[in-house]
Amino acid sequence: MIKLFYVPLILLSFLAFGQQPDIEIGTNTIVLKYKEKKVFSCVLSTDQTYSIHHETGFFYDAPMYIITIRGNDFKSFECVGEIHGNDESIACESEPVDEGLKVVRHTIGKSYSLLNNAVYDRSGDWLLSLDKITAKVKIIPTEDNNYQVQSNGFEIIIRFRPDYYRKYRGLHYFTPSEYSVWKKPVAGWCSWFAYFDQITENDIHKTADILAEKLKAYGLDYLQIDDGYEQNPIGLPDTWLHPNLKFPSGLQALSKYIQSKGLIPGIWTNVSFADSAKAFQHKQLFVQNGKDEPASGNWVGYIMDGSKPATKQELLVPIYKELNREGWQYFKLDALRHLKYEGYNSNKNYFEKNRTDRNEAFRSVVRTVRQEIGKDHFLLACWGIRPELTGLVDGCRIGNDGYSYAGLAQFNSYNNIVWRNDPDHIVLSEKEAFRSCTATSLTGSVFMLTDKPEKYENSVLLEAAKRSIPVLYTQPGQVYDVDPSRSSLIGLADMEMSGSGPRPFDASTTTTTGLFALEISKPFENWLVLGRLDDRDKIIKMKDLGLDEKKEYQVFEFWTKKYLGSFSKQFEPGPIDSSYHCQVFCFREKKEHPQVLATSRHISCGGVDLQEVQWKANVLEGSSRLVANDDYRIYIYEPVQTEFGSVTLEDAHAVIKNEKSGLVRTLVIHSAVGGIINWKIYYKQSIN
Repeated sequence: MIKLFYVPLILLSFLAFGQQPDIEIGTNTIVLKYKEKKVFSCVLSTDQTYSIHHETGFFYDAPMYIITIRGNDFKSFECVGEIHGNDESIACESEPVDEGLKVVRHTIGKSYSLLNNAVYDRSGDWLLSLDKITAKVKIIPTEDNNYQVQSNGFEIIIRFRPDYYRKYRGLHYFTPSEYSVWKKPVAGWCSWFAYFDQITENDIHKTADILAEKLKAYGLDYLQIDDGYEQNPIGLPDTWLHPNLKFPSGLQALSKYIQSKGLIPGIWTNVSFADSAKAFQHKQLFVQNGKDEPASGNWVGYIMDGSKPATKQELLVPIYKELNREGWQYFKLDALRHLKYEGYNSNKNYFEKNRTDRNEAFRSVVRTVRQEIGKDHFLLACWGIRPELTGLVDGCRIGNDGYSYAGLAQFNSYNNIVWRNDPDHIVLSEKEAFRSCTATSLTGSVFMLTDKPEKYENSVLLEAAKRSIPVLYTQPGQVYDVDPSRSSLIGLADMEMSGSGPRPFDASTTTTTGLFALEISKPFENWLVLGRLDDRDKIIKMKDLGLDEKKEYQVFEFWTKKYLGSFSKQFEPGPIDSSYHCQVFCFREKKEHPQVLATSRHISCGGVDLQEVQWKANVLEGSSRLVANDDYRIYIYEPVQTEFGSVTLEDAHAVIKNEKSGLVRTLVIHSAVGGIINWKIYYKQSIN
């Protein structure tokens, strides 16, 4: 008989800010409803007595609803229930733990990580979590966006946080019901660090030719021209739409050439205005400085007034309407920080005098660009964190010029929830090529190369890019930032008046971790990939990766193509090979029969290419998507007792060979045409 310190049924309607949940507490049940939909329900074990308390608290203006169930005499009890999400819900971690490794986690498909203690529902922007300090918590995804909840302990604490990103995370413009995140791969090339502003039409033609030949088949889609094509001083739309003499054929012809190579044209523009004469001729379109003159600021020039319809109609609409018509489909919009800081924040009095919200004026500039290019074309905000543009842009450069993976740990919870994170362009240097490609791909971020094209013709470093694209659509495994040093200060963006360099809330170049994990869930198997970008962590514990330390896992290192063995509880990754400057480990639960360890196509170890794998009646069979003329390797673990028979392919255009080293057999498949290849491996001995 359960003993409650309540009447048998209580309906709690918290009198707090905004629409509130209803919480029903019955004899041995708890039900939480939000916006008339059931979010959470659970049944408590009946062999224990306990008390239930509830509280409404506030984190600044963000309400939190807490239900605490405490076993009397510190006796454990069980709570078994279900969380009901929508299409965009994810199982995740709600808070960091004090002990263990710091690992940036992302997932492809449903997450079964043992680290998860919560469900975040993006469409409703709510988070429901169970504390892990006093109870064990397990979240198991099921069908129809539901999640089984199993919790056991002497005290179970349930927290419900509506408006999670909008209020708890300070993203006041986050309205997820009004926009969707970009789900398609974003991998391409940008001209900036290759040519800076000396770029020419011939450079773009040559680059398009080489990218189409060397990288298109692997998943590189975009070619984006950066600064250097426009007329100077930049000003009225003609200075953008009619390029300088280095581009004699014009922008439309350039777009068509890029498309003729099977690539998607991308273009850089910015929101500055440098033509003094034109600014004074059209001064009514600009913010005023108090002397009846257009106001100006560093890096932004004369400050266009986004609160005025005429400004948008005359300065913005013609540019983006025409570029859209010409076939440009990826837009990098630069100088936004300067328009906000040196422009709108520095001229706060102007907007107050005109009774205009400066953030809305700022958003209106970008909203106009979005309206003209359409929702089906990628829009990148550049540079630095731009919380005011949430919901308007598909991606955001989270740090300064120059690649840094630090921001991928400082804003990991934003990635593919708020927007796609952009760590800036990747230079395939000897030291950084494999590290940069690894971190970008495993997090599902914007992946843009930026070398001169001749480097891609014979460079061994091109292998880093080939094996990291396409970048798959990921979702974060944590709704907190692993390194919170930057995102915790994001509120300062609304008062900054200088964008001359990184601000305290912009992504930095150093961070607290070099570990990036990607959990991959497919109908036929779940596995984990871990990128180790430096050697600060000498021992990797399975529980810190969300794996079951009671189970045994096969570990394969992708770049060196080495099988490291099977491990439980923990393993030591060893020194990092100086040829790669990083490591990528694939963890698969050990089976007692032959199993795939990894494939050579992509650092996801099969996430891109494997379509199906199964073991049945002494046959390991599967199907893989191959790139034409790229030797494809499948690494297969064979237990000692197995006896290999033969291999068959269901494709007349493919050839195969196999070799054995220790416990690992390598199948090498070559196809001149690529596509789906079905393969079967027969074993002679009966295996359980």
